[in-house]
Amino acid sequence: MAAVYFHVPFCKQACHYCNFHFSTSLKNKASILEAMAKELDLRKQELPSNSEITSIYFGGGTPSILSALEIKFLINSVKSYFVITDSVEITLEINPDDYRSNYLEELKSIGVNRLSVGIQSFHEEELKLMNRAHNAQQAFAVLDNIKTLFNNFSLDLIYGLPNSNLKSWINNIEHALQYNPKHISSYVLTVEPKTVLSHMIIKKEVKVLGDEELLSQFNYLVNRLEKEGFDHYELSSFGKPGFHSVNNSAYWSGKSYLGIGPSAHSFDGLIRSWNISNNTKYLKGVSLNKPFIEREILTKADHYNEYLMTRLRTEKGVSLNYIDKNFGTYFKELLEKESQSQIESQALYWDGDSLKVSRKAKFLVDGIASNLFSLNS
Repeated sequence: MAAVYFHVPFCKQACHYCNFHFSTSLKNKASILEAMAKELDLRKQELPSNSEITSIYFGGGTPSILSALEIKFLINSVKSYFVITDSVEITLEINPDDYRSNYLEELKSIGVNRLSVGIQSFHEEELKLMNRAHNAQQAFAVLDNIKTLFNNFSLDLIYGLPNSNLKSWINNIEHALQYNPKHISSYVLTVEPKTVLSHMIIKKEVKVLGDEELLSQFNYLVNRLEKEGFDHYELSSFGKPGFHSVNNSAYWSGKSYLGIGPSAHSFDGLIRSWNISNNTKYLKGVSLNKPFIEREILTKADHYNEYLMTRLRTEKGVSLNYIDKNFGTYFKELLEKESQSQIESQALYWDGDSLKVSRKAKFLVDGIASNLFSLNS
């Protein structure tokens, strides 16, 4: 089992909170797509030879900028090099402003069977604060159309926005639920350096929410979605049974995935790699078959730390038997020792063989995981 991820490095405009790699110029779009297909050819051997592709995911950037024919070209490139399972999940991230006549029908006809809709908020003032390219009316309109054609779709929502409160957040969640999505991805607003939002905060044009307010919004999210039958299978991911994201699950479970396109990341089980975050340099590197990728071979401690970080975020937790089998007695005993204080404070608990984060501590899971890391190389 493996996954292929395409990073489409184009957007109409920059969101104020975003530090992902993208360009607002489409002049190199055709060349980038050709280069992505060539990169797939150059790197196909990086996935295990017997692996079947269970997920093809188009992220970015804004992949819904692409036409259905352009997306089909990349899907066919994957099919030409790998065995694709009959149940392969093909996901496209789509922004509401990219909806146009027959686009959804065209996506479905080329094999896209899951959409991830970048709603972020249904409130006009919040969308303007984020500098999203769509408005609230477009968000409602695209979901009205999507729900008639796609059974499997996910909504992205952001909580903890400046000037938001629990009432406005509840309103966002209720708007989302009225469309009966099978999956919701919800992220706390992160203030990244050198973004417009960070400058707005420095200039005191907006004020970030306090920890209690953030926790209040997170707890309401978890409680409300669980009441609606969603599994909280990963910190930011909520899916109805049978509709957990195959792409996300591969990442959080340590499965192999191949990232294609400028700034895309990959993992083959031992090596992490990431492509250069520059469209022009990427094009040159692929065309001349010169280095456009940086690689890091994980040490056993690195691998152990990543396992803790990823698995503690999930409902499955960390398996002590897995650690003993794959990392050895030293790491097994290290986890038992380092986790003791967190267990006593009820942030962590044992569920049979699995170490899991308690409900009350989920919001703090990344910090909890880092406290358990091995500092040995």
